[in-house]
Amino acid sequence: MAFETQGSGALDYFPCRYGKSKLLFRGPRRRLSQPYCAAIGGTETYGKFVVDPWPKLLEARLGMPVINFGYLNAGIDVFINEPEVATASAAAKVTVIQLMGAQNMSNRYYAVHPRRNDRFLRASNLMQTVFREVDFTEFNFTRHMLSALRQRAPERFQLLAQEMRNAWIARMELLLRGMEGKVVLLWLGEYRATAARDGLGADPVMVSPEMVAAVSPLAAELVRVEPSFAARLAGTKGMYHGELDAPAASEMPGPLVHQEVSEALAPVLSRLIL
Repeated sequence: MAFETQGSGALDYFPCRYGKSKLLFRGPRRRLSQPYCAAIGGTETYGKFVVDPWPKLLEARLGMPVINFGYLNAGIDVFINEPEVATASAAAKVTVIQLMGAQNMSNRYYAVHPRRNDRFLRASNLMQTVFREVDFTEFNFTRHMLSALRQRAPERFQLLAQEMRNAWIARMELLLRGMEGKVVLLWLGEYRATAARDGLGADPVMVSPEMVAAVSPLAAELVRVEPSFAARLAGTKGMYHGELDAPAASEMPGPLVHQEVSEALAPVLSRLIL
C-alpha cells in the first residue's frame, strides 16, 4: 500500500510528476515557466509526515517558488538517472541538493532498486566472496543489510565501507558536473533525539567531512545545518501520521528541524538569486 493512503492521520502529499519522469515528487505540481528554485534530496527534503517541509518554508522566505524534487528513500542514483530533474535544475535560479547517504546506491558490492534506492536487490560476486558465510536472501533493505554485516564481520565490513565512500564521491561528482546552474549543498546533521542504534551513525550514512570537502568545490556554497537540541527533542510534535507510522515518524526530522533548515538556507539563496 502506498504511503500516501496509509492511516487516518496521514497527510495528502499531492504526488505529482514532471515531464516524462516516472518519479512521484511531492506536490501540488508547480509550473516551471516562472522563475523558481529547486530542492533535490531524499525523504528529509520530501518532508515525510510534515505539513510544511523546508522547501515550502524557504519559498515563503524567498518570495519565489521552490520546487520540491525530494524523493522518498532516494540515494544519488535516483537523480543521476532522471533527466527531468537535470532539466529543471538547469532552468532554476538556484538548486539545493541535500547530501544523501552512501548506503542507498549501487556499487561494486551490491545493487539497489533504480528508483526505490533503499531496496537491496542483489549482492555481487565480490560481495559474496568477501562475506562468504552470509545468506543475502534474508535482506530487503540496505540499512538492515549493512548493520548486520557490520555486526557479523566488522573488519571485512571496512572493505565495503571504503567502497561505499569511494562510490559516493564519484557519484556526487557526476551529479554535480551534470548540473548547469548554481548549486548549494545542504548537509543536514543529526536530527533525532537519540542516535540510531544500528551502528551506522547519523544520516547521511557513511558521509564524512573529508568526502564533503572533496565534492564541495563543484558547488557554489555548502550549508551545514546542525539541528538544535530543542528541535531534536521535539520529536514527532507537530507531525501527522497514522498510529502504525509512529515509529517511522520518530526517525524523521520534525517541523522545528525543517524551520531551522529554511532559516539557514534563506540568506544564502537570497544572495545567489540576485
